[in-house]
Amino acid sequence: MWVEIDPHSGFCFGVVRAIDLAEQELQRSGKLLCLGDIVHNGAEVQRLQEGGLETIYYEELDRYPAQRIMFRAHGEPPSTYEKARGLGMEIIDATCPVVLQLQRKVKRSGEVLKLQGGQIIIFGKPDHAEVNGLLGQTDCDCYVVQTPDDLTTIDFRRPTECFSQTTMSARDYKALTDQIEVRMRALSSEAPPPLVIHASTCGQVANRHESLARFAQQHDAILFVSGKKSSNGKMLFEECRSVNPHTYFIVGTEDIPLADLAGVARLGICGATSTPRWLMEAVAKRVEATYPNPS
Repeated sequence: MWVEIDPHSGFCFGVVRAIDLAEQELQRSGKLLCLGDIVHNGAEVQRLQEGGLETIYYEELDRYPAQRIMFRAHGEPPSTYEKARGLGMEIIDATCPVVLQLQRKVKRSGEVLKLQGGQIIIFGKPDHAEVNGLLGQTDCDCYVVQTPDDLTTIDFRRPTECFSQTTMSARDYKALTDQIEVRMRALSSEAPPPLVIHASTCGQVANRHESLARFAQQHDAILFVSGKKSSNGKMLFEECRSVNPHTYFIVGTEDIPLADLAGVARLGICGATSTPRWLMEAVAKRVEATYPNPS
C-alpha cells in the first residue's frame, strides 16, 4: 500500500498560534488554565494537559481567582473578559486574528443597524464558541442560521447584514445569502431594504475544500482524522466522502479500520484544521505496519 498524508491538512494559523502560546507558558511556569478545549481534538488536548494545561469552563471561573488563563482561538464575548478581569485573572489572549477582525466588524455593524432598526444574520453553528463570541459583540438583533430553512422566521423587510463563522463553507454561505437576496426582493415591489454580505469565511479554511476534494479523488481510500467535537472536521469529512465514498472518519490510531483497507493500493490521510500533524503521522505509521509502503 502507498500511504500519503495530505500536505495541506492540519492546524490552521489560528490554532498553531494558540498552541505556541500555550507551550511557551507551560515551558515558563509548568501550568496554565485554558477556557474550554484549546482545540477540538482530544489527542492534542491530552498532550498539552500532560504538560500542565488545565481545561476549565466559564461557570468554573470563580474557583480560579488571580490565575493566568488562556482564551483560545475561537474568541470570547466581552462579558467573559470582564468576568475574568473582575476575578483578577491575567488573560493570555489567543483569539485568532481573523476571528478578532470579524468580531470588530460585527460590533461596528451592530451599532449602525440598531439605529436603523436592522438585523444581523450569522451563518454558523448555534452555541459554537466562535458564534457565541460574535453574538456578544452587539445588542442588535442577531439570528444564527445553518440552512435556508432557518430563514423562514426572519423578517427581511429590515436592513440586514450577513456574516459567516470563519470555519464554515464559503460555498454554503453563498447559497444561503443567495436565498436571502431572493426573499428580500420578493417582499418589496420597490427597492428592497439594504443588504450587506460580508466575506467573512477564513480563506485558509475555505481553500481546503477544493484541495481536499482533489486529494480524495487521487486515492483509493481516505482516512480522515479529526476530533468528534470539530464542526470543521465534520464538514471537511463530508467533502471528502462526497467525492470518495471509501472515506473513513477516525479519531486516531485506535479506530483505524484496517480490515476494510485490504486491497487498497493508494491510501490518503487527511484531517481538519484542528488535527495535529503528529497524529496523522501516527496513523500513517500504524497502517504501514500492517500494509508496508512499497518504497
